[in-house]
Formats: sequence, structure tokens, C-alpha cells
Amino acid sequence: MRSALTRGLGLAVLIVLLDQATKMWALSTLFDPPRRIEIFPVLNFVPVWNRGVSFGLLSSDAPWGPWLLSGFALLVCAFMVGWLARIRHWPLVWGLGAVIGGAIGNVIDRMLYGAVVDFIDVHYGGWHWPAFNIADSAITLGVGLLLLDAFGVGTRGAETEGGQVNDG
Repeated sequence: MRSALTRGLGLAVLIVLLDQATKMWALSTLFDPPRRIEIFPVLNFVPVWNRGVSFGLLSSDAPWGPWLLSGFALLVCAFMVGWLARIRHWPLVWGLGAVIGGAIGNVIDRMLYGAVVDFIDVHYGGWHWPAFNIADSAITLGVGLLLLDAFGVGTRGAETEGGQVNDG
């Protein structure tokens, strides 16, 4: 049986590859020249450069911004890899793997372009959710799994404390 670290990091790598492939498609199709593609009445693909974190928060044009945000994201990822090495149950394994993969996918963008490539636009009427990408989706789903674990869902009756399954 593969270790939690191997499974979680394998998921992270898969997410980074999928994220970067879709962003390369978006850059070549949506950004040059800028255009919008309607997928469904409530879903478009649009070109958006996000200079902040999730949903454009902490957005800044300062030249040090991408470096600061990337450094923080990598620090959090290092903590999560250490956590991943000590756990065994699925909500944490998959949740941490998804968050790590999503964070690294967005760090790659910040290092290459100084901003994150966002292109998925969900909307209804005049209301638009902030544009996002595959990495953002992975982070959101990963945090959801971490929350499920925190509330004891998926632990198969085992109590958790600090990401550890109490076997005794």
C-alpha cells in the first residue's frame, strides 16, 4: 500500500499538470487576442490576470507582490507536506494534496507572469463569481475536505487530533 505522502503528492502533481495545461490553453486561446467563449448560459471562459490571492484579495501591482505571495504559499506547502507525511486517512491525504497542488500551480504563474492566469467565469444574470482556474478549484475542494475531517466526516469512527488518527 502506498503511503499517504506518495498519494497526496501524486495528487498534487496531477493537479499542477492539469492546471498548467489548461492555463496554457487559456493563454493561447483567450488572452491573445482577448476574447470570451460562452460555454453555457451561466459559464464563460474569459481572460483575467489575478495579481492577488483567492478572488483577487490583496491585489497589488507592486513588483515584490508575486514574490511575497509565492513565498508565503511555498511556506504553507512545506508545512502541509510535513503534515501529509504524518497522516493516514483519506480526507486529510486528498485535501492536503489538492491544496498543495493548487498552491504550486498558482505559484508557477506568479513566477512566470507576475500574476495568476484565471479564466473560468461563473455568472447568473448580472452577478459574476470572481474568475478562477483549476488550481483555485483544487484549493477550494481541498479545504472542503480538510473541514470535513475537522468535523469527523470520513474518519471511520476514529478520533483525530492534530491530523493524527488515534489507533488506541
